[in-house]
Amino acid sequence: MLSVTNIDTSYGHAKVLHGITLEVLSGQTVFIAGRNGAGKTTLLKSIAGFLKPSEGSITFDNQSILGLAPEKIALSGIRYVFQDKRVFSQLSVRENLELAAYPLKVGVADAIAKTVSIYPKIEKFLNLRAGSLSGGQRQILLIGRALIGEPKLLLIDEPTEGLAAGTINDILNVLASMKGKVSLLIVEQNLSVVGMLADKVYMMKEGKIVREVTDKAQMNDKVIMEQCL
Repeated sequence: MLSVTNIDTSYGHAKVLHGITLEVLSGQTVFIAGRNGAGKTTLLKSIAGFLKPSEGSITFDNQSILGLAPEKIALSGIRYVFQDKRVFSQLSVRENLELAAYPLKVGVADAIAKTVSIYPKIEKFLNLRAGSLSGGQRQILLIGRALIGEPKLLLIDEPTEGLAAGTINDILNVLASMKGKVSLLIVEQNLSVVGMLADKVYMMKEGKIVREVTDKAQMNDKVIMEQCL
């Protein structure tokens, strides 16, 4: 499905990614783990078209997406859920979903149903201002918006960052409900979350993939995982 091969990405003259290669198969949940500054967000932005790698290739469904505009990549079936949990705060939850549905020509009822299917509690909040939601609820709203139009792959940046333990459980349940139904490439520092959900983990350090982990026993061994960070 998604194949990233030997990409380098820079900010100006400062190279951030060095020869990154990874793969996400259909239905897989793949995590990218690493400390702050490892280049994880830069990698997602490179895939989503917000940054253009200077070297390498990126293919999705056997078609090159390298150099395409972010909106074209989104329409190809890849959606990016940003780290900042930023919604249209003055609009209602319903209106946030309506705005996401409009360019995709998806009915509002279908958009709402998609979000309710991953988080039934949100039905009670539809008429509330999105800015009044908790951080975790805003994160779930953003994931729900990204699912409108049946994308094949979601890129999700730090979904549990800054959230309380109870809210992290809600995010875990949402991500678990999506496993196998849509491919997921998730940046995450919480190794407990990674161990519970991952089919595969790429460990990043200083702009490079330093290890690929597919053994569930290793994913759940924090000592092993932390040695890679």
